[in-house]
Formats: sequence, C-alpha cells, structure tokens
Amino acid sequence: MISIAQLSSEAWGTLHGGDRVRLYTLRNAHGMKVAISDLGATLVSWHAPDRAGRLGDILLGHDTPADYVAATTYMGGLIGRWANRIADARFTLDGIEYTLDRNEGANLLHGGTVGFHRALWDVSEDNGALLMRLESPEGDAGFPGNVTTQVRYSLDDDGTLTIEYEAITDAATPLNLTSHPYFNLTGRAATDIRGHMLSIDAEQFFEVDGAMIPCELAEVAGNAFDFRQSAPIGARLDWPHTQLARAGGFDHCYVLREAAGAGASESVQPLRQVACAYDPGSGRELTVSTDQRGLQFYTGNFLNGDSGRGGIRYQRYAGLCLEAGGFPNQVNMAGQDEVILRPGDTYRQVTAYRVDVRKGV
Repeated sequence: MISIAQLSSEAWGTLHGGDRVRLYTLRNAHGMKVAISDLGATLVSWHAPDRAGRLGDILLGHDTPADYVAATTYMGGLIGRWANRIADARFTLDGIEYTLDRNEGANLLHGGTVGFHRALWDVSEDNGALLMRLESPEGDAGFPGNVTTQVRYSLDDDGTLTIEYEAITDAATPLNLTSHPYFNLTGRAATDIRGHMLSIDAEQFFEVDGAMIPCELAEVAGNAFDFRQSAPIGARLDWPHTQLARAGGFDHCYVLREAAGAGASESVQPLRQVACAYDPGSGRELTVSTDQRGLQFYTGNFLNGDSGRGGIRYQRYAGLCLEAGGFPNQVNMAGQDEVILRPGDTYRQVTAYRVDVRKGV
C-alpha cells in the first residue's frame, strides 16, 4: 500500500508590499522531500536519493520569493491561465475577439506578465497532501470569466509526486494549465542535462515559426526529434536541424501517442506513462505520466547566466522541462473546443512525476 507523505510548513520570506510567503514540504518514508511555495504554487526543490542513497536537489530554483518574482524563467511555477504561447496575444471565442497581455513580443507567454506563477495561493491540507486555491478575476491578462483553480500536490512512498488540477468558470474561457519544473537529475545544478537519456512516447511534434508559434505537424521518424527509443539529449542537440537552430535547442510540443481528449472536458482520461529521463551518473530516473494530449520538451535554451539557488548561475541546458497540457496556441487552431472551459463544466488534469533509481549502470 502506498502511503501519503508528511506535510510541514515554514515562513519563507516577505514580498515587496508586505505579503508573507510560506514554504510547504512533503516528505515520504524514504527521505525524499518536495518543497512547494504558496507563491505561484511553485515547486521549489525536490531532494531525491541517487543510487548510493545520497540526497540531491533535482530541481533548479531560486533562494528567495523575491528572486522568483524578479525572474523570467518560470522555474517550478504553476502556469495559467494559458501555458506556453498564444499567437499575437489574441483569440476569438463565440464570435468575440479578445486581446491579451503581450509579454513576449507580440505574443502572450505563460499567462502574461502577472500569471498564476506570481500569485499568492490559498493553502490547506488534504489528508497529508497540499491543496492550493486561486481566484482569477474576469479580465485577468485579458481573459474572460472569473476562474477558480485548485491544485493538489501529493507525494507517495514510491517517489511519485502527483499534481491534480481542477477549475471552474462563470463564463466561457480558454484554459491550459501546467507545471514548469526544471529537472537536473544529477543533483548538481552546476552541471547540464546533455548526458541525460530521454524517451517520449510520440510520433509527431509541432514545428514552430520564428516567434515559436506552432506552424505545422511533423513526424519524428529519422530526425533529432525521435525519442521513441531512449536517446542521449546532448547528441540530439548536436544534430543539424532547422528547428533546433531556430529554438536554440528543444522547445517543442510533442503530440502524445494514443491520447484522446483532454483539457477542459468533463471526461476523465486514463493516466499513462509518456516520457522517461535518466541520468546514468546518479542512477536517478524520472518518469512522467499524464492524461493530457501534449508534452512540451524544453532544454533550458534561454538560460544565460540566470541567478539560481546558492549563488549558482544557470547556463544553457542546465535543466530540462517536460510540461504536460494542451497544445501551444491551440485556442487559435483546430481543436479549440478541447481547451475551452464553459460554465457548468470542470477542467481536470492529472500529471505525475515519479523519481526512482536504477541500480545498474
């Protein structure tokens, strides 16, 4: 039987303006611990053992709440109302055109300038799990409807951190939530993730244009984007490919195989394993399971000396992200209905990250 972790909390700091920020820590029976802040419902740290039993922090992050507010990297944040990009920061819904916050050139990125990742969430305990709640008002970043979002974090003794999302609205609105942790399974943030092995259960991915907006579907077969079998990330980053050159590495959404339905619908989809990352040096293995259709794979291409925890400066490829959700810009694409939440419906999503150790080399 899998038992639920213990939960503790502590004061973490004060924001400009006086708001107090807390840090909540989930611990399981094997010494693993995950720290989460009420600022942005942010995954701040994750201490997990390597094959020798030594604990190491496998997440990139910052030292203080003020650092998270100042940063532009979204490290560990809960992203909403819209994960990834919306082209030209606009969409049309039910015949009405909406204009959104342009915070990346002409586009909206990760919910706008003041997204869910910079909000203070209300917190409660739920049978050893952490329950966080946020009210997003009508007009937030330009989106219609008052939206109530709830996210539940639970850590099991098998090393699985499960993130369960729910949301309701009083007016039709796009909604696409995700979590944005940067993983480095070495447990040493001064290293990069080029030596990690990766597999993704997908046969297609979205190519992007110069503004990083999906432009067309492409097959992974025969090129650098094929992770159907486990492959070294560094070697794939070195492959010549116009898409890698355009993004400075991987920053692309994969269409997960055998996915059916997701996002804002009432239907409950099965949780399935969709990706696995492995660091041969430490033996740590990360598996990702989700009920979503898309998985954004990002290799930290835009890290460029960003200030990190303990005075470390994060350089390109210091961490990798595997973000489950809908497709970037899907609100302006075929399949818009899948990412529209309407009154009376409930947005539901479940994504689980499991960290384990391979005993062999």
